[in-house]
Amino acid sequence: MAETLFERLERLLPGGRGVWIPMDHGISNYPEKGLDRMDEVVDTCIQSGVNAIVLQKGALTHHFERTGWNGFVCHVSVSTIHAGDNSGDKVRVASAKECQFRGASACSAQVNLGDEAEPEMIAELGELTGEAIALGMPVLGMVYPRGPNLKIAEDDSTGGVAHAARVAWELGCDVVKVPWTGDSESFAKVCASVPIPVLIAGGPLGTSFADLLEIVEQSVAAGGAGVCMGRQVFGAENPANHIAALRAVINDGVSASEAAEMLR
Repeated sequence: MAETLFERLERLLPGGRGVWIPMDHGISNYPEKGLDRMDEVVDTCIQSGVNAIVLQKGALTHHFERTGWNGFVCHVSVSTIHAGDNSGDKVRVASAKECQFRGASACSAQVNLGDEAEPEMIAELGELTGEAIALGMPVLGMVYPRGPNLKIAEDDSTGGVAHAARVAWELGCDVVKVPWTGDSESFAKVCASVPIPVLIAGGPLGTSFADLLEIVEQSVAAGGAGVCMGRQVFGAENPANHIAALRAVINDGVSASEAAEMLR
């Protein structure tokens, strides 16, 4: 008997928490550190106990056929650095049915709030959730408040992130990935704004992994469900110990300072 949507979601986020690793970056720009040894990194992630890996459809087919693993999420949104002013316009390249056919257990799409192409991205995410629910597939919404037309209210301490989470939920997403808001008080408002799991992205470039673990600890304490974090893991010299540290903080309640010892 096929899994229901709720069964798939529980498998990908057991107990409502998880470590998801997106590796869709190679389509946006390449070379990308870590993705030049992608088979090795994917295998390490699976062996280290990540709950999901987010891939573009061609890479997903390759890794599903190679591993048979059932934790892949197919990301259907694409743009590249070569698009100039349109580089924030994520276009849709797959249906939920195609994602399922390729071996995905869930699918994912991105919306950049405030971008000139925001209406089209919203329409495409809404269409994806409609297709996916009929197949029993969870949908991850990656929603970022980052476009030039973004309007942030003066009293919005989340910087538009709560609105981003709300957009994902109201469009039918089962999980949302958003940026960290900078502190636990404002992030708690993000988590309180929706009844779906909230995952945080990897944070600003240049953030040390030890500092990132502190952010993860704060986010979980504020109601977050874990991480959807790419470069900080797949670009690391030793992805396995980074995953172990994340799992310790998210799933086992280990402090960030203790988990950082795993990196030595």
